[in-house]
Amino acid sequence: MTFSICVREEYVDDDGDDQTRFGVAVTTRLPGVGALCPFASEDGAISTQSVTNVELGRRGLDYLADGLAIDDALSALLNADDGRETRQLHGVDHEGTFAFSGDECGDWYGHYEGENVTVAGNLLAGESVVEATAASYEESDRDEPLAKRLVDALAAGNAEGGDKREDLPVQSAALVVASTEDQEFEPYYNDLRVDATETPVRSLRETFHEAKRGYELALQKYA
Repeated sequence: MTFSICVREEYVDDDGDDQTRFGVAVTTRLPGVGALCPFASEDGAISTQSVTNVELGRRGLDYLADGLAIDDALSALLNADDGRETRQLHGVDHEGTFAFSGDECGDWYGHYEGENVTVAGNLLAGESVVEATAASYEESDRDEPLAKRLVDALAAGNAEGGDKREDLPVQSAALVVASTEDQEFEPYYNDLRVDATETPVRSLRETFHEAKRGYELALQKYA
């Protein structure tokens, strides 16, 4: 029902300190995906989908906060899940990546693991959706906000056909970006949801631009 991307980026903040940011973005042909699938914190990013088990995301972040590696954390959760073969679960932490697609997910389904990125999807038009999503991110300009580049990655997947269920017009999309940096003003555009629309990626892009504009205006007024 979904395709999503999780990423890890290292960067240097304005004070010259090393930081890490994590991002996750997702879209599907059902409403409200932002409440179910994407999870991110200063410890990592996770997406849980197909027959969604929200606890895999919530508890996954808890395990990462406790110091477990993402492979150990998500493998343990899946091993305890009777419905594991209906799940897709993937993500990144400070050290590694993890991706799983159960054998009972809807065709086309599959996933991709890169050095700092994972992409997974099910009920897609084809493998090219996942490939285009990953390629868009991996070729993106790091000078642009990660939130924007995540929207661009979803758009690239949609251009390849995205979720194939064209009889379901009401769709949704969401993104979350988190980092280790302690910012006085957290950018408003790092946690966005479009819960019900027929143009989820376009609507998410418009929401990003308005949230970014609002953030910049607020900085001018209050910083």
